[in-house]
Amino acid sequence: MKSKKTYTFALHTSLIITSILTLFFCLYLFATKQNYWYSILFLILVFAVCFFIIQHRVQTFIYKRVNKIYEDLTLLESVEFNQKPVTTDMATLTREIDKYARDKKIEIESLKGREVYRKEFMGNISHELKTPLFTVQGYIETLLDGAFSNEEITQKYLERASIGVERLIYIVNDLDMITRLEVGNLVLNKEEFNIIELVQTVFDLLELKATKKKITLIFDVDYPKPVFVIADKERVQQVLVNLIVNAIKYGRENGTIEVSVEQLIKNKIIVRVTDNGEGIEKINIPRLFERFYRVNKSGSRKEGGSGLGLAIVKHIIEAHNEKIYVESEFGVGSEFSFTLNKASE
Repeated sequence: MKSKKTYTFALHTSLIITSILTLFFCLYLFATKQNYWYSILFLILVFAVCFFIIQHRVQTFIYKRVNKIYEDLTLLESVEFNQKPVTTDMATLTREIDKYARDKKIEIESLKGREVYRKEFMGNISHELKTPLFTVQGYIETLLDGAFSNEEITQKYLERASIGVERLIYIVNDLDMITRLEVGNLVLNKEEFNIIELVQTVFDLLELKATKKKITLIFDVDYPKPVFVIADKERVQQVLVNLIVNAIKYGRENGTIEVSVEQLIKNKIIVRVTDNGEGIEKINIPRLFERFYRVNKSGSRKEGGSGLGLAIVKHIIEAHNEKIYVESEFGVGSEFSFTLNKASE
């Protein structure tokens, strides 16, 4: 077991003091021609007294100041320091304070990042909500100002106001969905179903939307046999819809969106949604799944949507304890893929 640092300090200091005093005492004995055995006795006595006094004073001095440091750290609500006894070992204290400082630095950087994200989120949600609100407000005020006299204009403005209200409802529903996903209040209704059949259902739902942009929805190969998975069918359908709608939104005219279903390992399959659209720059990929984050802010808002689609996709997949991946090359296209549990055969 290592001796305390204060003992080492007291030992070295006592030896120095004892050596100096003994030297002077020996000179005195030499001058007075007395017995040198007194010097040995003097040496032992002086060393013992010096050691105990110095050790006690240094121990008390360091303890008081170290204890003050612990009290200051306690004010910062450091649970780790509260649980540890006070130590006067400077090396141990230095390590503890260094670790505390590193942890606090990481915590502060994390808080700064969250603050930036919070500000962006509040700005984005404000923009997303006020656009349809102002639209609805504008049409209603126009009608109240006298446009009711013209039946054709009244019908047109009411239809446009209705579209604005639908967009508001869409955004609010998505916000409610993502909030429940994040706090874990959404219960998954897992069942066994054919993923190939579900993909085809989504193709049928989005065929008209894809046709408007002359985009073809296809499988990578023919799947003559069903592929059964265990998951929440409704939520997986929502994932597929969001991914394919996103691919249509950023896809090129006369392009294709291809879905493949592959066996990853024995009890896992991976579903890939690949497009040959505009692709995503690498700088944007880490933030793709953030709420309201848009790669092309002006273009994507014209296309509509709540800006929550990919965030919802990520939370649904993670609620299944599965993984979602994204690969993209700017100007070439993107591939989003996610895993699911395969049903036992």
